Amino acid sequence: MAGRRLMTLDVRELIRRLRVGQSQREIARDLSIDRKTVRKYGRFALKRGFLDAVLPQAGELDLCLDECVGTGGLAKGTFKAASCREVIKELREKGVESKVIWQRLLEEHGYGGSYSSVYRYIRYLEEREPEGFVRLEVAPGKEAQVDFGYAGRIRDPASGRDRKAWVFVMTLSCSRHQYARLVFDQSVSTWLWCHRQAFEFFGGVPEKVVIDNLKAGIVKALWRDQVVQRCYRDLAEHYGFLISPCRPRTPEHKGKVESGVRYLKRNFLAGRTITDIREGNEKLIEWVMRTAGVRVHGTIRKRPLDVFGELERAALRPLPPVPFDLGLWKCVRLHRDCHVIIDGAYYSAPHRLIGRQLWVRTNGREVEIYHEYIRIATHAWARPGERRTILAHYPPGKMHYLEETPEVCRIRAAEIGEQTASVVECLLGERPLDRLTTVQSILRLAGRYGPHRLERACTRALWFGELHYGSIKRILEKGLDLEPVAEEKAVSCAPARPVFARTVGEIFPAVEGGVRHGGY
Repeated sequence: MAGRRLMTLDVRELIRRLRVGQSQREIARDLSIDRKTVRKYGRFALKRGFLDAVLPQAGELDLCLDECVGTGGLAKGTFKAASCREVIKELREKGVESKVIWQRLLEEHGYGGSYSSVYRYIRYLEEREPEGFVRLEVAPGKEAQVDFGYAGRIRDPASGRDRKAWVFVMTLSCSRHQYARLVFDQSVSTWLWCHRQAFEFFGGVPEKVVIDNLKAGIVKALWRDQVVQRCYRDLAEHYGFLISPCRPRTPEHKGKVESGVRYLKRNFLAGRTITDIREGNEKLIEWVMRTAGVRVHGTIRKRPLDVFGELERAALRPLPPVPFDLGLWKCVRLHRDCHVIIDGAYYSAPHRLIGRQLWVRTNGREVEIYHEYIRIATHAWARPGERRTILAHYPPGKMHYLEETPEVCRIRAAEIGEQTASVVECLLGERPLDRLTTVQSILRLAGRYGPHRLERACTRALWFGELHYGSIKRILEKGLDLEPVAEEKAVSCAPARPVFARTVGEIFPAVEGGVRHGGY
């Protein structure tokens, strides 16, 4: 190819042919190169003395060719920008971008080449040593690696529509045996459930699980101190494995599962149409056992199922007697109505914690509320919009209205006396007003003045038809309940004399005997 340096061995062959006297035309024909190239390398060999002295070895010749870079001689490529080598190096040391360097070469140094030529030359000058990695092999049962991979769109039988789907993969690092599951999300509940299914599929638990920094497992991904999701901690404690998060942006630390996900996508998902996720998971497990598990793995050169059965199955830790309870943790704030909101439902907590951050654990059956690792409330699960309230969680001064229902007020009034019960019954039976608050206030007067005095005050109020909280309170404040009424006997709710009844003479003072002169 024009503009490219010949391979070192080809240059050595060209010099050898020049040494034996072959013409440039013959060399160009035999090596399939241009005669100009032959002349260029001929001048290089003459200058270095390779045509007269001993034919150089390949290593020595390669170093000589590299030394020509930027000196106007031969190079590994034809770099037009090599004439400005020192200027370019100085600008790069100052942090100048390659585009700006090219513009300055055009404006200040009369450079006539393209930007791509400058860019290639800078890349050549700053060629870095490739980074190497160490492949770690672990003992049986010591480690598993976990990851998600995008699986395209699959039909959801619950909704009847296509949704984005992912494949969860857990790979045992020793045997490369894996568990895979198609899911519709990467939520915490799905993450925990897939772990439980994988451990049951393997029949045991590895000593350590290497995970990526996804939010279902890691709350905050830091370079050295990752914050693990609280639900995932519970799962790890239940099954007895250690959580080993990768450092941020280092997926190669879990390369075994990364390659497993790629293999699954190319071998199982590629070219396959999955119309239903249930059917897809059935075929996926069959593929794991009959295809992925029995292939000769490219790294260990053995079948994963064979290694798993011979070595790793027995090395896994046994499953606990009871499967993990898939409870989820969530941090919430207690609102001013003394309730927290979980999935659209409301659950009460003590009023003294209003505005505080609380931890809530849910498992689909009950809701547990914690403050500083101490459980402060437990509620049955509620549907969205429903409330679960413990009255003791309200402030004492706010509980009376909820506790003192009409039925409770009737019972308390009957315990005080017949006249009090009659007043309460009259007020609660009045329509269209709701007099429950009035009744509650009247009954609370018994705590201040005593039940006996309240009973006498109600008797007096009934006699005069003044069934109001203010009237009964004034009777007690002025001690009128201690004075006898006209008839010291029980009085019914309807007094003998109508409260608002008036005679004709009272209404029309000028009327004598109920007939108005010149009247109607």
